[in-house]
Amino acid sequence: MAQERTFMKIDLSDYDNRKDEITRDLMTASTEQGFFYVVNHGISVQQIRTMFQTSHDFFALPDEIKAKTPMDKTRNAGWEKLAQIRPSTGVADLKESVQLGWQNVDDLWPTQEDAPGFKTQSLHFMEQCQDVSMKILSCLAIGLGFEEDFFLSKHDVTQPDCQQTLRCLHYHDITGKTFPPEYWRAGAHTDFDTLTLLFQKPGENGLEVCPGREASTDFAVGDAWSPINPGEGEIVCNIGDMIMRWSDDRLKSNFHRVRTPKVGEYQGPRYSLAYFNQANKSAIIQGKSKYPEAITAGQFLQDAMERNYKALQALKAAASAE
Repeated sequence: MAQERTFMKIDLSDYDNRKDEITRDLMTASTEQGFFYVVNHGISVQQIRTMFQTSHDFFALPDEIKAKTPMDKTRNAGWEKLAQIRPSTGVADLKESVQLGWQNVDDLWPTQEDAPGFKTQSLHFMEQCQDVSMKILSCLAIGLGFEEDFFLSKHDVTQPDCQQTLRCLHYHDITGKTFPPEYWRAGAHTDFDTLTLLFQKPGENGLEVCPGREASTDFAVGDAWSPINPGEGEIVCNIGDMIMRWSDDRLKSNFHRVRTPKVGEYQGPRYSLAYFNQANKSAIIQGKSKYPEAITAGQFLQDAMERNYKALQALKAAASAE
């Protein structure tokens, strides 16, 4: 069921002087819907276009070249294709992606020979995303009653256990094709992280969100989906499971998906860029009241992946029993 909703635009201009106002707006957006647009963030439209072209050029390479740096799940970096399966669907997302990290992944970057300029441009873009992310997380820390730098020290890209990640995504051209209803470009899911920054190209929409999740332990998916269609240069941001738990469920990490377009709609390729803010593995996630038990961010992610695996196994068992 599609439902039109209006999502707030968070203006980061004059950040130092407007921090109180920005904090109020962010807390409203994060507690009511968990999704919002960010404008005047300091990353130019041209810089975003350049990173999209960099991503496009990489995905245009032959699969045997991209496969030189295959996905290493233990380090959450590398390339994969038609490999990510959501428990909400049981089938692979119709996409390929490459995950890029800050630490301990030098061997998983495409080489300069295979992808000229890819690493340099990607790292520059990651630095810009990190700066925007830390501004937002500083305000959210204030809004939650923590010290302003509370989240900054826990998302330190200089540390060996850093988990900050840029994912470049390519949803394949499916022009003229039809798929069963269980096939999605990206099945319904929440993000395991604290905060996600998402960039998408004009005309390549399809992202939908379903507000209403009340607890980080709740995995029921509703049916009131709304489209997210940002303007060029606007960043779509969403709250993740980590900070939902940190906030004792005040901030909402809601389900979202990427719809598979039908014949008659734009079915060409879709590209997006997602910067995932994931707390350093050693960082302690602990709420003040509802979730007082301490858990490391590394264990938090491991538990989340194990829940996904068990859900997939149960889905497969149910399918085979039919």
